[in-house]
Amino acid sequence: MSSARGIGGDDKEGQMASVYKNDNAQREVRAWCVGQIADWGIAHVRREVVTPTGVTGVVTTGPEPREGEPSVVLLPGTNMNAALCLPLVEVMARNRRVVILDLPGQPGLSTGRRPDVRRMAWYGNWVTEALTQTVPGPVVVVGHSLGGAVALASNAPRIVGRVVLAGAGLTRLRVPVRLLAATVPWLLLPSVARSARLLRRMAAPGRGDPPGDLSAWMHLVARHCRTSLAPPPLPSSLLNQRRAVPTLVVAGRSDPFLPPRTLGPAARRRLGAEFRVIEGAGHLLLDEAPVEVSALVEEFCVGVGG
Repeated sequence: MSSARGIGGDDKEGQMASVYKNDNAQREVRAWCVGQIADWGIAHVRREVVTPTGVTGVVTTGPEPREGEPSVVLLPGTNMNAALCLPLVEVMARNRRVVILDLPGQPGLSTGRRPDVRRMAWYGNWVTEALTQTVPGPVVVVGHSLGGAVALASNAPRIVGRVVLAGAGLTRLRVPVRLLAATVPWLLLPSVARSARLLRRMAAPGRGDPPGDLSAWMHLVARHCRTSLAPPPLPSSLLNQRRAVPTLVVAGRSDPFLPPRTLGPAARRRLGAEFRVIEGAGHLLLDEAPVEVSALVEEFCVGVGG
């Protein structure tokens, strides 16, 4: 989910900032996420690993990969985490091992701390270390929004492909006036109704009301968290290095932050990536088009490693 909602930025606490407003806020967010995952009707393992950045929350599901077959590692976007990705993962895990890593510095089951300088380099190092501890073989990293930029920031040798969904890091995000007008009330006077209104602005027109758990989650985020700003475009020198590994960039036709007319040329020019568009979807690809996203990811995985 796009971090362009993050008006206000982070409070500094020494060299690191926390996504949470206080300790009680972190407990409430964590309890919500743990409850959602515990109620998931799919066989899975939830655990934590410790990296140099702190604790990382991990959810694993799906069949064991065959020899040489890549697993999928999912990196959620801003204000998102494993507990919000379960419908998509349920579809992807029918054919493939899926590992969800909660991003540090985002509300969820990883550490709430994030750096105030060199953020994308920090995230890139985190991905490399987290993959070492959680996935034994080759991986295709799938990142949504901020997660897409994080996927591109890592040069982990076991990454054999990347799928960037409505991904930050390739070009600057747009913030339409109508979306900004929904963001300010959501932050200043949080409610489930205002959260739903904001989510409708991110989705494709005519999608109707967002899922109730997503609106409830965004209400929780507005009350308890300091949302962050989108990262600037990644340096061209870094993106040139990433050309060595196949990348698929995907956009929703009606994405208000990263419309295809902007994201497509940037993906091809700056990354040499294949570009696909999902019709009838906006920025919330994981919720609006789980079947279509899963099909694209599976097709890509077959192409890069079986």
